Amino acid sequence: MSSWQNYYIRFKQYLQLEKSLSKHSISAYLEDLKKLDNYSEYFLASQKPGSFSHLQLEDFTEWIAKLGFSAATQARIISGIKTFYKFLVLENDVQQNPSELLQSPKLSRKLPVYLSVDEIDAMLGCIDRSRAEGERNYSIIETLYGCGLRVSELVDLKISQLHLDNGYIQVLGKGNKERLIPIGSTAKNLINSYLLTVRPQLTIKKNASDVVYLNRRGAKLSRVMIFYIVKDLAEKASIKKVLSPHTFRHSFATHLVEGGADLRAVQEMLGHESITTTEIYTHLDRQFLRDNILSYHPRNKK
Repeated sequence: MSSWQNYYIRFKQYLQLEKSLSKHSISAYLEDLKKLDNYSEYFLASQKPGSFSHLQLEDFTEWIAKLGFSAATQARIISGIKTFYKFLVLENDVQQNPSELLQSPKLSRKLPVYLSVDEIDAMLGCIDRSRAEGERNYSIIETLYGCGLRVSELVDLKISQLHLDNGYIQVLGKGNKERLIPIGSTAKNLINSYLLTVRPQLTIKKNASDVVYLNRRGAKLSRVMIFYIVKDLAEKASIKKVLSPHTFRHSFATHLVEGGADLRAVQEMLGHESITTTEIYTHLDRQFLRDNILSYHPRNKK
């Protein structure tokens, strides 16, 4: 076993056991480490990560920039390498952290795409609810929008996590962090309708007995299938925006802020670790106010 392979194994165990990260996140961190491994192999005769200097890591960041990665991807890789070196410090593999002062490229903060209530209604209006899959899809869209779920949280949603009589659902978010989300009457009624009329008609796979939303074969829906449902509805509703299931999460947050919801409450419902992540919706709110003022002020009317 190579010395680098040993680092992969130990770092993976740290991410699993101590950071409690998802498989997807762990895979991303290990890919970041693989890039440092490749750099070491090409330019430093497979030097061990524990003997990297700050200057060598700076050269590594210049190398990934020259490979043509976007600023966002570069920032993510650098963040992954910093996490790896924090792990090495904890394990006493290094005494000083050479990654501590690494600079990430500046990112322009893009405002997320979101839908108006009319656009969401238009998409829902394109669903044929006489079909079992249509009733399921109607419930899926209302749950995405009504609860602000990530697509992974939706496909993993369990019947045992539904507390509809008490008006909330329980989800497992990023880093296996659990949160409770209030659920409104529309989404609640549609989930109940799906569970009572559509789901019982399926031959349910053994490992999907507690999963809320299922495909026609009685198995858990894939994330890709949710993307397909959203794209198809957007096309039918003639919506030209670039949409994904996450657009409904942005719409959920934007409409709450526009309606005057407390930012801390929105942060809690979205499961954001930092309030700064949630603050982007205040920028959307200012744009909403600006558009309204310009539209309705008499000096701006044609």
